[in-house]
Amino acid sequence: MPDVNVSIGGRDFAVACQEGEEIYLQSAGQILDNEAQVLADQLGRMTEARMLLMAGLMLADKTAGLEEDLRRTEAAYAEQAQELEALRNAPAPEPEQIEVPMIPPSLVEGLGELAAQAEAVAEQVEARVAATG
Repeated sequence: MPDVNVSIGGRDFAVACQEGEEIYLQSAGQILDNEAQVLADQLGRMTEARMLLMAGLMLADKTAGLEEDLRRTEAAYAEQAQELEALRNAPAPEPEQIEVPMIPPSLVEGLGELAAQAEAVAEQVEARVAATG
């Protein structure tokens, strides 16, 4: 079982750990040391036990806040997942019916006659242009 030297609050500790966990222990020690350094900067020198207790409490407070954030995030995720599942299981919406106003047949006939007259005038103009040209 390897021993890892961890420095917390300017004090060195030899801590035993399982093989392969050394890097995790060093990382955890660094986090605890960071908290201890904040305490040392704010409160000055204190006993080893008090420093470790206070640093542990600060980390526990941060952890509790993160756990609460995680619970809120998981609840929001569960709500979104339920909503998505409900949408997936919901029947397809009825197609929307759009009514287009109908052009009265008399207007269509009138426009057809007008177009025929315009074509006749265009043919007459072309014939005059061809005759004079």
